[in-house]
Amino acid sequence: MKRIFLAPLAAALLTLLPSCDDNKSYAELLTDESHAVNNFLLNHSVEETLPDNNDFLVGDDAPYYKLDPEGNVYMQVLDKGNPDYKTEDDEEVYFRFTRWSLLNYDPYTQTLPEGWGNADDITLGACSFRFNNYTLSSSAQWGSGIQMPLNYLYLESHVRLIIKSQYGLTSEISNVTPFLYDIRYFKSGSTGAETAE
Repeated sequence: MKRIFLAPLAAALLTLLPSCDDNKSYAELLTDESHAVNNFLLNHSVEETLPDNNDFLVGDDAPYYKLDPEGNVYMQVLDKGNPDYKTEDDEEVYFRFTRWSLLNYDPYTQTLPEGWGNADDITLGACSFRFNNYTLSSSAQWGSGIQMPLNYLYLESHVRLIIKSQYGLTSEISNVTPFLYDIRYFKSGSTGAETAE
């Protein structure tokens, strides 16, 4: 009787084993994520250290600055913003963005996949967070990477960010997908609609 029961069970387990081999471990997914980021950065200049006095180079040809020691976030500055609008802790910041998965980036043709976000569709409205306040789920949900530029720049700034999963949206951490973001930050009360392209 035990053999009759164990034989089908053993057969079922054996059919599951090959499918387990198809799934990548978390460590393998992290390696894939790092490769995707490196593939993107191969076509761009990278600065390992931040400039003195936040004297960032600006523009489409500006380098990507490494914002944390582990290389989870890189920033390219397109506009430093308005020096009169330095962000204060717990200040509400509005932002508009488009993002692209770097797992689908083609380094040979330098082609990004289709992007997604609220930058091009003003009907979606601007998103917001409270600067440096991660106790609120409305702020924490975006992860810490999206707020990092405001430690160096001003509101009304425009940046491109590479954000690895650990610093990205909390709901997506387990997907282990790095994203390229194009983001504009706005003062509280502004939707950024007037500058949405």
